[in-house]
Amino acid sequence: MPKKVLQGVVVSDKADKTVTVKVERRFKHPLYGKVVTRSKKYAAHDETNEYHTGDIVEIINVRPISKTKTWQVTKLIERARGEA
Repeated sequence: MPKKVLQGVVVSDKADKTVTVKVERRFKHPLYGKVVTRSKKYAAHDETNEYHTGDIVEIINVRPISKTKTWQVTKLIERARGEA
């Protein structure tokens, strides 16, 4: 079975080897037809602590690493603005 891949923004990097990634999805409401945005936060494993708040990253579903961590950051898509 292929692994699920999501893209989102790092909203917290305070924990050691863990980042919180907010993933937004947009869909059309089934009855009213309006485009609705829903977001969900995932705890993702970051072994080297290289990702920081504001970075856009790609995460992949992996085996459970801890009670809440079942995702791992695979690559950086865009660095946060204003950071060298």
